[in-house]
Amino acid sequence: QVTLVESGGGLVQSGGSLRLSCEADTKISTIFKMGWYRQAPGEQRAFVASIDWNGYTEYIDIFEGRFTISREDAKNTVDLRMTGLKPEDTAVYYCKANYGLGAISTAWGRGTQVTVSS
Repeated sequence: QVTLVESGGGLVQSGGSLRLSCEADTKISTIFKMGWYRQAPGEQRAFVASIDWNGYTEYIDIFEGRFTISREDAKNTVDLRMTGLKPEDTAVYYCKANYGLGAISTAWGRGTQVTVSS
């Protein structure tokens, strides 16, 4: 079982930036895909971005250009750099890992709150 811990959330003004970090308790080079999701109050959890072990990244269109996902294997972390934040970006941001050979397992972090004030 992989354990993920998110950090970097907080309160920021509209137009500001934050860098979220997700640290895994195992070598992320063994995890074939890691991603960020978010859940706003009253809404379902939604995909934001992902990065696989080849460095291939995917984003939802509305985030591309404002959000950047990256990985640092030496630190076992995957970061989400967010710029131009808007009040509608307010949500709990979760890290997810897909790992395993054959049967795929999924791990989630507990989330980190991001609040953007207008």
